Amino acid sequence: MNEISPKLKRRIKKLLSGEKPTVRIGKAKISGNLLSEIERQLKDKEMVKVKMLKSSLQGLNAKSVASEIAEKTDSNLIEVRGHTFILYKRRKN
Repeated sequence: MNEISPKLKRRIKKLLSGEKPTVRIGKAKISGNLLSEIERQLKDKEMVKVKMLKSSLQGLNAKSVASEIAEKTDSNLIEVRGHTFILYKRRKN
């Protein structure tokens, strides 16, 4: 996981601010299917917006869940806002 510049972070936030989340985390929590879907979208689009249901947290906070997913998908956590977060992973050439 590489550090990304604040300028790139701002650009990604701006690009995805009006977009709806493309992945939703439900009661099944962090499953293999969920991680593979996030990885597929990161590979296709480099960034993904994820929304968590409150019931999926069960005592955890959104930032820790987002950090765990970022670590497992080898991506950068750009922002956590409420129960929604943005991940970014630069494409390999």
